[in-house]
Amino acid sequence: MTSTVPALGTRTAEGSALQAVLLDMDGTLVDTEGFWWDVEVEIFARLGHALDDSWRHVVVGGPMTRSAGFLIEATGADIALPELAVLLNNGFEERIRSALPLMPGAARLLAELSAHEIPTALVSASHRRIIDRVLTSLGHRFGLTVAGDEVSRTKPHPDPYLFAAAGLGVDPARCAVVEDTATGVASAEAAGCHVVVVPSLAPIGPAPRRTVVGSLEQVDLAFLRGLMTEMR
Repeated sequence: MTSTVPALGTRTAEGSALQAVLLDMDGTLVDTEGFWWDVEVEIFARLGHALDDSWRHVVVGGPMTRSAGFLIEATGADIALPELAVLLNNGFEERIRSALPLMPGAARLLAELSAHEIPTALVSASHRRIIDRVLTSLGHRFGLTVAGDEVSRTKPHPDPYLFAAAGLGVDPARCAVVEDTATGVASAEAAGCHVVVVPSLAPIGPAPRRTVVGSLEQVDLAFLRGLMTEMR
């Protein structure tokens, strides 16, 4: 079911305290960005088309409507977007049945956030069926999960992160977002969040309210709280 962005809850920011941590999924918590590309390559090969490796940077991190639509247009493949979306989701779901590697530092970070009862949300451009499959492997109870097919406008629009903050009853400006792609960063920054970027495939530079790190192993609760302190 498609949702609209609800009004922000009554809870407001107090000082510079970290109120919640909002995390992307593919390429941020789970090492699956390569899985999506492999599935896209295989499906288009069956359709008689070879994908140019340079297109990988175009489709990474985006909603399926954008990435799949781009590949159809780029290749001229004779397939409709809804049909391709089903094939992609089926192929990806099959991939993660046998292997779902976590990104380095992901399990530790989630365990620390849970131990300190920090509100968390999983905010992904992937569809609900994929998120629910991945959640069983993450072993973390999120306060809220937002799927790409459940918001009117997904990343790079701010809607997913605004929806997550409102659902948790927190101020987006007091949320730390963890992302890996330019599309996700644009979404989080448009929502007014402070973003920690762990670039996956393409480099992303630092900017105001944006901190770039090499790995989640560099990110812990003290680090995230420090981001809020720096904004004073």
